[in-house]
Amino acid sequence: QVQLVESGGGLVQPGGSLKLSCAASGDSLDRYEVGWSRRIPGKERELIATLTTFHFEHYAQVAKGRATISRDNAKNMVFLQMNNLGPEESDIYYCHASIVGTTECYWGQGTQVTVSS
Repeated sequence: QVQLVESGGGLVQPGGSLKLSCAASGDSLDRYEVGWSRRIPGKERELIATLTTFHFEHYAQVAKGRATISRDNAKNMVFLQMNNLGPEESDIYYCHASIVGTTECYWGQGTQVTVSS
């Protein structure tokens, strides 16, 4: 079982950027497909990006061209860089990890991002 803790949230100006970090413990992340999602108020969690164990990146349409997901297996961490943020993207951002082909899926507690001037 892996535990995930996000950091890096906070206040961002419209048009600004953020870099979120996710630190894992309890297991090695190199066995997991990792990703970032956010919770839009009143909606289901919205996927932003995923990164497979083979370093294949997938981005949701809303994030294409603006986001970069990366991982550092040596440090057991996952990162999300996202640019040109709008106020509507104020949300709680979550890191998650899963093992493909199994029911193992773990989520962090989330980090709040507020986009406002």
